Amino acid sequence: SEILKKLSKTGHLFSFDQDREAIDYSKERLSKINNNFTIIDSNFVNLKEKLNECGVSKVDGIIFDLGLSSPQIDNVDRGFSYMNRDAILDMRMDTRTKLTAEDIVNNYSEDELSDVFFSYGEEKMSRSIARKILEVRSSKRIKTAGDLEDIIASATGMKYFNLNHPDRQIFQAIRIEVNNELNVLKKVLPDAIQMLNKGGRIVVITFHSLEDRIVKKTFKELSEINEFYKGLPEKDIPKEFQPKIMLVNKKPILPSEEELEENSRSKSAKLRIAERV
Repeated sequence: SEILKKLSKTGHLFSFDQDREAIDYSKERLSKINNNFTIIDSNFVNLKEKLNECGVSKVDGIIFDLGLSSPQIDNVDRGFSYMNRDAILDMRMDTRTKLTAEDIVNNYSEDELSDVFFSYGEEKMSRSIARKILEVRSSKRIKTAGDLEDIIASATGMKYFNLNHPDRQIFQAIRIEVNNELNVLKKVLPDAIQMLNKGGRIVVITFHSLEDRIVKKTFKELSEINEFYKGLPEKDIPKEFQPKIMLVNKKPILPSEEELEENSRSKSAKLRIAERV
């Protein structure tokens, strides 16, 4: 809303979302400000392709907000949160896609589940939890957040469960797998940076360490001279191997105490900024 207000006379806001409820809500809210916006019903991994279809090849600024919205978290039918035991295991950001969290926990092999839990949740008891899931689902289908939470507690023991909250890590891991979140981020960042005008900025807000690691690594690689050409005069370095961006902040910006009081869900947020050169 605040960005659109700044674009009341010049410029245009393009927004990406794959959640129909979010799109409908945003259209209603933004149209009250002005009509200088286009909402694109697509995963932002298609940013370059979809903007090209709109006749846009360069942009002045890009913001990626990688977090779930509060309505998604609070809606029991979406199944994103382990806080409501009756929530169905869905977790799709785009409800038109087929793969759900329920599909994963009931159909993935022990090795596949363990890999997802360890790679995306960084949970050290991934193997035990995966093994317990297979044991339980051999006699009944796992359908709700409560079903899965009970399995995690049983697999890890209540002392470990209460101390380390592995349910958070497992639910995060499954959500990332359902929506292919990390691969999408790896693919879109270079495309987004390529589309920036000189002096244009890219801002990324992440909400867990795996996302932030990808952003930090991508920004670092694209802000440095290719290793092979280090030490050479800039004029002798091919353009494609010169830095594409400069880092505006080397350390991520974290929420202030005031923001945390107003919005506790911003606790894990990290914001990084880079500028096209």
